[in-house]
Amino acid sequence: MGNSKKKVIAYYVSAHGYGHGVRSCDIIRALNRLDPDLTVDVVSGLPQEFLFNRISSAPNSFRNDAFDLGMVQKDSIRVDVPATLNRLERLFDRREERIEREIRYLQESGVDLVICDIPDLPLEAAAKAGVPRMAVGNFGWDWIYAGFTGRDPRWAGIVDRIREAYGKTDLLLRLPFSDSMEAFPVIEDIPLVASPGKYRRDAIAGLVRCDMRKKWILISFTSLSWSGQALDRIERLKDYEFFTVHPLSWSRCNIHTLLREQFPFSDIVASVDAVVSKPGFGILSDCVVNRKPLIYADRSDFPEFEVLEAGIRRHLKHLHIPASDLYIGNLESSLERIWTRPEGKAPLRHGGDSVAAGRICSMAG
Repeated sequence: MGNSKKKVIAYYVSAHGYGHGVRSCDIIRALNRLDPDLTVDVVSGLPQEFLFNRISSAPNSFRNDAFDLGMVQKDSIRVDVPATLNRLERLFDRREERIEREIRYLQESGVDLVICDIPDLPLEAAAKAGVPRMAVGNFGWDWIYAGFTGRDPRWAGIVDRIREAYGKTDLLLRLPFSDSMEAFPVIEDIPLVASPGKYRRDAIAGLVRCDMRKKWILISFTSLSWSGQALDRIERLKDYEFFTVHPLSWSRCNIHTLLREQFPFSDIVASVDAVVSKPGFGILSDCVVNRKPLIYADRSDFPEFEVLEAGIRRHLKHLHIPASDLYIGNLESSLERIWTRPEGKAPLRHGGDSVAAGRICSMAG
């Protein structure tokens, strides 16, 4: 009898925000459907309960480790550029040691393919170990950090090293809302990795006991520092029911906190009338596939903002709210105006999870 070894994929996921994790889990679920015998080792600093809630542990394994930093954030909108640089320098001080450790893991685990969304270090380790390597994403950290080189020359060496590692990738699956990602030598564009949610308004209303006849608004941030005065303004908006997803939570009569364990995030988006958020790949994707209006605030010191804002303007009914208004809870005018804004003009194909899964299985052999 033949002795065929099960294929093993190491899938590295950035912990900078949930968008990387959501789309990676969608692709991993598609992989599990396409080839149930494939073993996927998910490596990420994201909370494991988040991953467990989205993908099965049966054909997959999980390792808690982080190989990129992203940006140090003051909150969901503002970033701390100097703190990011200081932490990156500490991370790069240990880079060679971590590469050697990851090479040993790849060899001892018999990994057949490395996929990154979108840490660079595992790609360099895989290249040195002779393991095929792919990336999935809509931007690279080299592009994000390059915008800061004029502020401090220390950024330049970090950007160069990241670009060098990205340059060793065999194939990038480039998502919509992207920059050119020129550091990657071979690029294939794929559709949006997102699927429409289920309309669960009855179930949500029954759980939190809110009024289905009012307009439902999702406040989609991981953190947002609203003062008591800001929350008083929200509570005075009697024609609306507001929703947050844990860990964002406030105790007010018209603000209701939902858990990801209770309802998939895409179902929550499908069940509300509009979303208030910052431009991010995940929330933009969910609003596009569920055709939901988006009220969005500025995102300072993050180059991706302009690319994502262009996507918002092209594909969604939308309205920009100044961050100064958002921080004081001044949503009334934006909520009155969003309903008469024009619809997005350009449809966007989705189903990229299945496309990506097919390419991954093909490269895994």
